[in-house]
Amino acid sequence: MKFFFKPVSCISFLFLFACGGGSSSSDAEIINPITPPTPNDLPECNPSGYEKTFYCTYTRLDLDREFYVYVPDDIYSKTANPPLLFNLHGYRRQAIDFLGYSGFQILADEDKFIVIYPQGSILPSSGEPHWNDTGWSSESPADDVDFISSLIDWSLTNYQINPNRVYATGKSNGGKMSYHLACNLRYRIAGVASVGGTMNPNTYSSCNPSHPTPIIHIHSEDDTVVPIDGNWRSLPLTEMMDYWNTYNVCEESSVTAITDVNNDGESGEIFLNYTCLNQVETKLYLTKNMGHDWPTDLNSYDIIAADEIWQFLRQFDLNGRVVQ
Repeated sequence: MKFFFKPVSCISFLFLFACGGGSSSSDAEIINPITPPTPNDLPECNPSGYEKTFYCTYTRLDLDREFYVYVPDDIYSKTANPPLLFNLHGYRRQAIDFLGYSGFQILADEDKFIVIYPQGSILPSSGEPHWNDTGWSSESPADDVDFISSLIDWSLTNYQINPNRVYATGKSNGGKMSYHLACNLRYRIAGVASVGGTMNPNTYSSCNPSHPTPIIHIHSEDDTVVPIDGNWRSLPLTEMMDYWNTYNVCEESSVTAITDVNNDGESGEIFLNYTCLNQVETKLYLTKNMGHDWPTDLNSYDIIAADEIWQFLRQFDLNGRVVQ
């Protein structure tokens, strides 16, 4: 499958926003509004048994919710207001398992950011954990946009996180939910990363972001769970990336090869779109022979997802590229 990302004009940009695609400006700084939480109760957190990790439970909109929060030592040694990264597991999966293999803890220790691993609620028809990105049937009991938003409020109160540096990433259904947050939490999500999860058609048709949004996406050509050509549950990968390139008014692009680290003769390509509003970028890693997996240093793929994701996202906040 070939990807040709064309530069877009300001005319296309203005048309998109006139049709309800949201608004953004490179002239005015975004001030993130802080909305006090309105829960049934507040999270209660206890040591999880895992290093630097707390297990938290509470009731939100009459639904019992769970999450893990990883807090590095000396979290305020680099800044009084650390960044926050949400890491969302895939369908049928568990937050504690994703915490174990997704690979963000070492990076969080180095750069001093907090990672929250929320647990999806149970979908009644399957009895499996899921994220309600509106791609599911109306039976889902969860308002996961509200859930994540409430955890941002809680993090502001408990950890004084930087409200301009809140990011979302995830795998498969968790990746789709990350895009859904970018479209529906407006001034709260600074950037998004997804592995093997494109936007679902409902998210795409109603997407209403509020600022140029940096996007990094990792997908394999041979993914059969979320195929790159799309299906009734998943937008084709080219269509989704074109949406964000158009929204961000990206004017230039490049294609480079992924280094064949594992020497299997197969790697893939990196599609970078840049010279976008507020100096954000979109970046697609289209890999080969990875299937529907999250690449780590344990499974011998050519990239490590956590490394690529954090090195990309850390360059941006709600107002675009930040000085490092």
